[in-house]
Amino acid sequence: MNKALGSHEHTTERAAERRRDWRKGMSDNVASALIVYTGLQIFVTVHAMKDAVSGSVSLLPYLALAVLVVAIIPACRKFERRWVNLSDEESADPSLAGAYRRDQILLWLLAIGLPFVLTGLFRAIASLT
Repeated sequence: MNKALGSHEHTTERAAERRRDWRKGMSDNVASALIVYTGLQIFVTVHAMKDAVSGSVSLLPYLALAVLVVAIIPACRKFERRWVNLSDEESADPSLAGAYRRDQILLWLLAIGLPFVLTGLFRAIASLT
């Protein structure tokens, strides 16, 4: 019987150690989202440059790449800042799961959607000129 109780205590300790750390989770999501965003932005921009009108060189694709530094990094930092500043106790608080999931979804929508939105916007501007 003691052996069974000891096993339960050990399992409980492991469960406590495996609790979700919202700080690390969001930091990992931000790092991954920046990599995905950068890859998509480069791919979509290079594709837009290939579609440029017969030999004319446009600065718009390069401007789209510059938006990476101007917009996405501070936006990602804002997502991360909210979670990094949590105390040790708050970092494992299960009541934050909904807010974490909301920020995670918004972050990934931004990382995946923004390259296409920016390229579409810059293409629309280029077609007006």
